[in-house]
Amino acid sequence: MPALPLDEAGKYVAGAYVAFLALLLLYVAIMAARIQRIDRELAELAEIAEKRIDRPAPDSAGADAGAEENARGEAEGKVFERERSSRQEVIP
Repeated sequence: MPALPLDEAGKYVAGAYVAFLALLLLYVAIMAARIQRIDRELAELAEIAEKRIDRPAPDSAGADAGAEENARGEAEGKVFERERSSRQEVIP
C-alpha cells in the first residue's frame, strides 16, 4: 500500500515537476546572461586587438629591444672568439 493515496500524491508529483522546471529555466537564464556577457567582452577585446593591428608600433621600443639583443649577441660572439683563440695558443 502506498504512503499516500494516489489522488493526493498527484499534487506533490506535479509540484516537484513544476519546481524542477522552474530551476531548469533559472539555470538556462543564468547561462544565457553569462554567454551574453562573455560575447560582449570578447567583442571588446577583438576591437582592441584590431586597433592595435591597424596602428603601427612605436619604433623606439622595438629599436631598443633589437639593439639590446644585437649588442648581447656581439658580446657573446667576442667572448667565444677569445676563448677559441686562447685554446689554439695553448694547444700546439
